[in-house]
Amino acid sequence: MPNIKIFSGSSHQDLSQKIADRLGLELGKVVTKKFSNQETSVEIGESVRGEDVYIVQSGCGEINDNLMELLIMINACKIASASRVTAVIPCFPYARQDKKDKSRAPISAKLVANMLSVSGADHIITMDLHASQIQGFFDIPVDNLYAEPAVLQWIKENIPEWKNCTIVSPDAGGAKRVTSIADRLNVDFALIHKERKKANEVDRMVLVGDVKDQVAILVDDMADTCGTVCHAAEKLISAGATKVYAILTHGIFSGPAISRINNAGFEAVVVTNTIPQEEKMKHCPKIQVIDISMILAEAIRRTHNGESVSYLFSHVPL
Repeated sequence: MPNIKIFSGSSHQDLSQKIADRLGLELGKVVTKKFSNQETSVEIGESVRGEDVYIVQSGCGEINDNLMELLIMINACKIASASRVTAVIPCFPYARQDKKDKSRAPISAKLVANMLSVSGADHIITMDLHASQIQGFFDIPVDNLYAEPAVLQWIKENIPEWKNCTIVSPDAGGAKRVTSIADRLNVDFALIHKERKKANEVDRMVLVGDVKDQVAILVDDMADTCGTVCHAAEKLISAGATKVYAILTHGIFSGPAISRINNAGFEAVVVTNTIPQEEKMKHCPKIQVIDISMILAEAIRRTHNGESVSYLFSHVPL
């Protein structure tokens, strides 16, 4: 593939390497380091003049440092005369701060969108945005890819009783995602209504739907402290579910998440590798990972060649 360069930020080297391998390319030379006063320094180690540049950086770990590093890398490529700069952000940072849910709250997702645009990004590729309206915060094209085809494939290959399962959403916000998966598998769905007193803490939950004597599969776009999914799992088991799986696109797993998962009654907690999971898998045997590097690689290939990306919304590339 001529005239294409892929650079990796420091947030998820492993995913970037898999994407490059899939495309048969070498990762571009870039040195990211910090000065002693903690300012971020980025040196692009090869010419990008007239090239189609892709920068892979996920919103995880030291989120603010990684976001700043991404902005600096985009800007460095832009002012070095790259013809187009695409930010590949598997897990979009600040995606949950997307509306004013109380007075004087910031809409940080819009701020991040503005920062990316101002730094010089021409195109964004991301995955399972927390709210798809975030695409409208940008005036540049955004490709919001879905992990759903990969999730369907995992369910069919790894859950023998998948024809007798119920797909469950742990909150009303994810109902659309869950009904879509339930339709594709031709199974029932249920949802759990939750009330929050304050962020990251769930007050009480009500199950809407029937899971008695069925395998329940909880599906959500992200799990952070895992309070919601672990509460939901208890609720489902007490409602008579035989097994409970959780499938989450972005496994952030911060704070008490790992101990909560270990103590909850999950068969497996399945996440994609939009966020590095190696360390967490060492501490929690229930975590399993779906590799989505080929979806991102195929999106990059199609974007570079000017082909349609919509095939990826319903198929996993071979």
